[in-house]
Amino acid sequence: MKNGARSTEPPQEELATGERSTRNRVVRSVLDHGPSTVSELAQRLGLTQAAVRRHLDVLAADGIVEARERRVYGARTRGRPAKVFALTDCGRDAFDQSYDELAVDALQWIGEREGGDDAIAAFARARIAAQAGSYRETVEAAAPEERAHALARALTADGYAATARSAPHPQQGEQLCQHHCPVAHAAERFPQICEAETEFFAELLGTHVQRLATIAHGDGVCTTFIPKSSRVAGASPPPKPPEPSKPPRTSGTKPEKPSPRIHNAITSASTAGRNPA
Repeated sequence: MKNGARSTEPPQEELATGERSTRNRVVRSVLDHGPSTVSELAQRLGLTQAAVRRHLDVLAADGIVEARERRVYGARTRGRPAKVFALTDCGRDAFDQSYDELAVDALQWIGEREGGDDAIAAFARARIAAQAGSYRETVEAAAPEERAHALARALTADGYAATARSAPHPQQGEQLCQHHCPVAHAAERFPQICEAETEFFAELLGTHVQRLATIAHGDGVCTTFIPKSSRVAGASPPPKPPEPSKPPRTSGTKPEKPSPRIHNAITSASTAGRNPA
């Protein structure tokens, strides 16, 4: 291209945006019509089959769609069944879901039918207990000073995007920050979910912890303060300092009389320089 000449090609970011838009159309078509062949997608979207295949390859690599053999109902014809592309669970999760609403409705039903707030708290603790195994294994395998970071890694694996860092005053402890909460909508309605999680953190780390902020209450991050332990977990407690020696008791007892020699010396000292009576 000569200097000063204007390029007629669209910028790379526009190409990328157009590619994403077309892939979204492919995914939406599969969602609306069910598992589809390349030919069916090309016809619906007005694309060439080569272009559809290219987009499907990217979507399959991202785990959004997967290839399957089309089910055949009735007598099977000769030849290989047509390959169709269907959405994976990950692909479906990209669209609006009603899981939060379902969870809130279920918890409300439990509260109304099974014992109010106490029943919801029991459910929240049972839910945490069901997940406790993998968390406990990860945390207990770490050195005591690294357990907050180990817990953050375990939470991140479950979608909480967690980190651990020193508190504003490092000598006081650490802060566990969860930047995402998959159950925030339900926790906003039922704080027992957050309370059960906080109790679990304390039990897992072997120390009292304090929840400073939660996404469910409108904060940007769920923040839990973990105080620095004064001694390593499992170590024997320091020996108690020796008790100070106590003076002998004198109340209720008669003072001992000094020996005659000492008595005479005391008497002589007390009468020295005095005229005898």
